[in-house]
Amino acid sequence: MIQFMLLFSRQGKLRLQKWFDAYQDKSKKKITRELISTILARKPKMCSFIEWKDLKIVYKRYASLYFCAAIDSTDNELITLEIIHRYVELLDKYFGSVCELDII
Repeated sequence: MIQFMLLFSRQGKLRLQKWFDAYQDKSKKKITRELISTILARKPKMCSFIEWKDLKIVYKRYASLYFCAAIDSTDNELITLEIIHRYVELLDKYFGSVCELDII
C-alpha cells in the first residue's frame, strides 16, 4: 500500500504531497526533508528504489520534477514505478505538456 507521495523539484522544493496514512505535521516535515536530501544526493544512474526505515521508497525523475512514493516493505517496486509513470502520463494528457508550473 502506498503510504505517501511527494513531488519535488531538482532544487529540493516540495511541489505536491499526498499522505495516505496519518502522520503528525512535525514528522511529515522531517520525513520530507530527509527523503528529498537523500534522493537528490543520489547519482542519476543509481537504482530508483531505496529501503528507508520500514518502507521502500520508489522514485523517478521526469524533466525537473521527482515523483516519489513510499510503499510497504512487502509491496512490489516495479508496480509502484508503473503507477508513477501512469500518473505522469495522466498529468501530461490533462495539462498538455505538463511542467513544474502546472503542478504549483
